[in-house]
This record gives sequence, structure tokens and C-alpha cells, in this order.
Amino acid sequence: MPTDNKNENRNEVVKTGRRKCSIAVAKVFSGKGRVFVNGKTLRGYFGNRPSLEMTIFRPLVLTDNQDKLDVNVKAVGGGVSAQADAIKHAISRALLSMNEEYKPVLKQEGLLTRDARIKERKKYGRKRARKRFQFSKR
Repeated sequence: MPTDNKNENRNEVVKTGRRKCSIAVAKVFSGKGRVFVNGKTLRGYFGNRPSLEMTIFRPLVLTDNQDKLDVNVKAVGGGVSAQADAIKHAISRALLSMNEEYKPVLKQEGLLTRDARIKERKKYGRKRARKRFQFSKR
């Protein structure tokens, strides 16, 4: 699937968003405000989690596009919360690509910034990345 391009015949924008180990590729095009994730509806994929739904709809609500655009997303990796943030990042980047006037609003809310915090690798001689084994004097 090609990313970061604009298809003129359907007026759709494809952008990638990332968070932790999650990657989301979002296609944003004109419609009625529906969001599909991996072929399922938003509620069907994430279950009944209103906080995740609010997270995903945040860029659409801020730019007043919640009833004007449809979003089709393919999300892989990480957990559901990280996937929701990756979807939010992808939608924000797609909206910016559609209209540059959204940049101040999206930037002020921090929706264009990629959260680069990832899990640190385990080091040898340690239990986890930084935790040490219990010290025994005798």
C-alpha cells in the first residue's frame, strides 16, 4: 500500500502515523464521518472505550470535519491505546495535507508531533532494561 500520496480521482489522502510500536496508515476522503479500522467499525475494533474514540476523533472535531470526512485505517503493532494514538497522528497529518490552514490548530494541540517514546531494550545482567537482580550480602 503506497503511503503519503494524494489520489486525485477520489480526492483521498493517505498518511502514516506512529506511536510506540504501532503504525497506522489512514486514508481520509469525503464522506459522512465514519471511521473503519482494519475492516471493522471503530466500536467493533476497540470495543466500548469512549476515551479511545475521543482520541481518534480529536483532530476531526478540532477542524470541524467530523461529519464531512470518512477514514479507513490499517493499524498494526502495539496495544489498543498506542494504536489509537497512531491513528490520531495519521488523521492529523492527512488533514494537514488536505488543508494547510489547519496547521495552527493541530500544532497547538500537539497532534502533529510523533511521540517517539518506545520500550527500552533489555540489558544483559539485568532483569529488565534497568531493574537489577536482588543484592545478597551473604
